[in-house]
Amino acid sequence: MGNVQISQELFMQLLRFHLVEDESCEKEIKQGLEKKLDRMVMRDLYGKFKTAPTEEERERARKEYLDRRGVPESFRW
Repeated sequence: MGNVQISQELFMQLLRFHLVEDESCEKEIKQGLEKKLDRMVMRDLYGKFKTAPTEEERERARKEYLDRRGVPESFRW
């Protein structure tokens, strides 16, 4: 498993939440982690789109990537 980088602000919020038991930043932590997860999924799909061994897998990853990005069908190649 690889490493994941998060912002210093999110890291400090996580520390406050877990070490000081300050639950006031729970909403921001959830939003930050969801945003990071979305970015990781998008990066993974883009990587699959570029490096998949078969044309079918590349096309499937490309479509899912563009769907998640919100690119309309009429604008795609």
